[in-house]
Amino acid sequence: MKKCLFLLAFALGALYAPAQKDTVNTAKKLQQSRFVRETPCVNIYPVPVKTDSFTISTDKAISQVRVTNMIGQDIYRAQYKNPLQITKVILDNPRRGIYLVTVVFSDGLRVVKKIMVEENQ
Repeated sequence: MKKCLFLLAFALGALYAPAQKDTVNTAKKLQQSRFVRETPCVNIYPVPVKTDSFTISTDKAISQVRVTNMIGQDIYRAQYKNPLQITKVILDNPRRGIYLVTVVFSDGLRVVKKIMVEENQ
């Protein structure tokens, strides 16, 4: 009985080993591929936002900015015909909470940052 279990475990191990080797080779090939792009530097300030506005500055040209709340509702959206590197976002009476800022660049790359809005004291 022990020999049967040992042989069964050995046979399953032999079947599993080549699959694991293929997975490692595939992962190495993906790391070497040209699909990886550098993420541009996106600075948002002041954080936390205590007023109704904040500034976004980047090292690439921005073509669109979108601010959404945590349930996905858009509270701000702007599209720029002439891409720019610094923009000021003015929110209409924002509530306290966490928001997602999506920055779309002129080459189509998207970066999402999280900001926190606090009540003005």
